[in-house]
Amino acid sequence: MELRDATRMILSESAPHPELLRVSRQAHDALAAGRPVPYAELSWMLKEAARKNVYPAVHARYGADAFDEMVLVLGREIDRQAPVVRR
Repeated sequence: MELRDATRMILSESAPHPELLRVSRQAHDALAAGRPVPYAELSWMLKEAARKNVYPAVHARYGADAFDEMVLVLGREIDRQAPVVRR
């Protein structure tokens, strides 16, 4: 699964939540145009989808395997971009 597809999955179920809809649409559009999306936006989108209880609808619509892959793809990109904090 590509990152664009993962954002589309959240976008498809975010209509009842205007801010999540806006951020997920911007992320999807940027990725579709070949532009990067900052990890902070992807992280916020992933967390906000959980807070707004969007995941059950995504899971029901796309299935367990696709849901797991979506979370994995988003998590990998967030991890790849996030700064490493030295202690």
